Amino acid sequence: MYNERFIERIKEGLYGLLPSWGISKMAEVRLLTLSENATFLVRDPHQFAPIIIRVHRPDYHTFEEIRSELDWLQALTQSGTVKAPAPIKRTDGLLIGSFMDSGQQRHVVAFEFLDGEEPKADDNLVSGFETLGAISARLHNHALNWPLPEHFVRKSWTYDTALGDTPLWGSWRHALDLQPEQENLLEQLCSVLQHKLANYGKGADRFGLIHADLRLANLLIDDGQLSVIDFDDCGFSWFMYDFAAAISFHEEEAYITDLQAAWLKGYRSVRELSLQHEAMIPTFILFRRLLLTAWVASHSETETAKDVGLGKFTQGTVTLAKAYLDNLATVENQNRR
Repeated sequence: MYNERFIERIKEGLYGLLPSWGISKMAEVRLLTLSENATFLVRDPHQFAPIIIRVHRPDYHTFEEIRSELDWLQALTQSGTVKAPAPIKRTDGLLIGSFMDSGQQRHVVAFEFLDGEEPKADDNLVSGFETLGAISARLHNHALNWPLPEHFVRKSWTYDTALGDTPLWGSWRHALDLQPEQENLLEQLCSVLQHKLANYGKGADRFGLIHADLRLANLLIDDGQLSVIDFDDCGFSWFMYDFAAAISFHEEEAYITDLQAAWLKGYRSVRELSLQHEAMIPTFILFRRLLLTAWVASHSETETAKDVGLGKFTQGTVTLAKAYLDNLATVENQNRR
């Protein structure tokens, strides 16, 4: 799917839409990322600043879901809650355009360009995660106090939608190089996750509108200031899931404990957080990891899936699942004494 011809075809459709954002067809259109969507950097010699344009994949987010994402992003940027890219209106005042591609409609949106680079997974990351924790808490506070527009519709990231019978990103059971005995282990993990999440519940103090993908690739650091980008996965889920998403693809690293401590410190500097919520973080890490395992299998053609090792990522998931279940068993045995 993701070959040069595909990219050129998307560019052709995009060039036809550029004038609706006041951009000339002399603009340079450069692909930045290709995953769920195709994201481009657009530089017009007649405009002062470049912009970011996102071309949505068909049959994933509806028009209403995309509009709802932009509504929240506008509210966040206008309130100054976080530094994030503001959506850019078309010349007709609308925020969403579209073009037909091989008989399918692709929605298109534009954002302001923000300076910065993706944070590196190094020693400075710990201090950055303290900032990220504070940002996450501000996002959660905003979501709790922001009256949702009547038309607001976003996906939910729950057990049923992530790991149930009709998962949004495909089934983890199709994980690359998954062996039968490993599948049995992950089935056991699923049962535990389902039980724990059901007991935890979805009260207003723990569940609501979140970014849901605050990983390093969706952060920009510029002169010490952290910006949040790509709200494409925002939806309704548990607040502590945002930390699990923040360490996506790094769950096996030894420094995760330090990142969690820093994130919690930053979070608690803004918003109260009980030990009950903190204790659920390991569960959300495994919940997210299993969801990512399904994503890697269903998106194996993407650079992200290849970068994390495809089948190797599955083996890492199995290792994490075993450690999680072993730890639970140890705690339960201690509690029986």
